Amino acid sequence: MGGAAEDKPGSDGAAEGTPGSDGAQAALLRTLMIVTLVSGLVDAVSYLGLGRVFTANMTGNVVVIGFAAAGAPGFSAPASLTSLGAFLIGAICAGRVGSRVGARRGRLLMLAMVTEAILIGVAATVACTAATVASGAGRYTVISVLAFAMGVRNATVRRIAVPDMTTTVLTMTLTGLAADSSLAGGANKAAARRTSAVAAMFIGAFAGAALYLHTGPGLPLVTAAVVVAGAVIAFRLSRAPGLLDAAR
Repeated sequence: MGGAAEDKPGSDGAAEGTPGSDGAQAALLRTLMIVTLVSGLVDAVSYLGLGRVFTANMTGNVVVIGFAAAGAPGFSAPASLTSLGAFLIGAICAGRVGSRVGARRGRLLMLAMVTEAILIGVAATVACTAATVASGAGRYTVISVLAFAMGVRNATVRRIAVPDMTTTVLTMTLTGLAADSSLAGGANKAAARRTSAVAAMFIGAFAGAALYLHTGPGLPLVTAAVVVAGAVIAFRLSRAPGLLDAAR
């Protein structure tokens, strides 16, 4: 379910003309693409394994709460409200950190990704060791931890403000892809980036669903944690964090 998320205009990587800016920009885009894929993994597990609740896509949760309030069977208002609340708390915490870090976008993204990798690892541990995460305490623990991590990430990505890279929703990305296309009389602005973001989300959702259906919720969450941890290492080794901070 797509959200009416904001593809807000903003800085699009390191400042042009600074040493290494092209490499930093490419590393930033790769990293955001990877975490977009992870969003698909996480929401596949949460929706299929935690009882029709989203932990990355909050628009979906608002809709699900509406379904539950209307009495539609199979939807849980408490679970979706838990996810929404944890997400907002995560976003608040990341906002406070962002206010202190300021314009050091590289450092801010590193902090957010390390936090995300740890928290998804915690959720994976619970999923692998609990008797069930389809109900009870295990379910609400995994929902809360994952949603908090996604709130941290979303607040951070919003502050970094790379156009078309919200990492959790695609509504405005798809809108831009169509509205700026040659069919609409446009110049196909950022078509490659937008298409890649859609593909990344699809691949993540497909992989997450396939892993969940064959192995349960533990393995796809372990995979998500490992992927984010790998993205942290690759981003750090690329020297992009320092270059992005220097370009502030």
